Amino acid sequence: MIAATGLRWVLTVLFLVPALSAVRRAVTPERAGGGPGAAGRVAHLLHAMMAFAMVAMVWPWGMDLPARPQIILFTLGGAWFAGVALTRPAPLSAAQALSGALPHVVMMGAMAWMAAAMVSSSSMSGHGGSGGMADMPGMDMSGGSGAAAMTLTGTGPRLTAGLLAGLLLLLALRWLARGFDAARLDGTTGSRLPSAPAERDAFDLGCHGAMALGMAVTFALLL
Repeated sequence: MIAATGLRWVLTVLFLVPALSAVRRAVTPERAGGGPGAAGRVAHLLHAMMAFAMVAMVWPWGMDLPARPQIILFTLGGAWFAGVALTRPAPLSAAQALSGALPHVVMMGAMAWMAAAMVSSSSMSGHGGSGGMADMPGMDMSGGSGAAAMTLTGTGPRLTAGLLAGLLLLLALRWLARGFDAARLDGTTGSRLPSAPAERDAFDLGCHGAMALGMAVTFALLL
């Protein structure tokens, strides 16, 4: 998808760091302290799969990956984040829990939309309708900019991609700002509150911000 080699590597790093961090958090034993519960492990694994999928999308070989499994995975992932938020026990209200989960639901939904936008009909696929990303009828493989190897065609898809790019950029700035604040507070106080949730950790927030920023750039390049 990305034609510019330098940008391709920059985005790869932006996605790989959150991916590896999420895998590490998912396999951290609870007995070691700081290990997540079952819901936390699933969340980290979903974030890791999302990041690895984005790594694939910036390289040419990623266009040959089946899109339909990704649509199912990330649609279910978004529903899972929303469902966990709704079933989260007090003291958070349902609205507060959903508000906290909404950014993750948006990112999962954006991934599902990107994969869905890249699914062709069986009649247009030369692989029996396998739904590889390179088969997308709504993509212009030759009309990309100097940085992108392909662009979206059609007003609707382009508008949606632009809106998602803007929304992901806002999420990235929010997460990065919170991460900088958390790191600065930790540096001035010398310690972080033991009861602080893992998502408020400066590095975790930075990883979320990097992931959202990389996705925003990728969506912008489709315009």
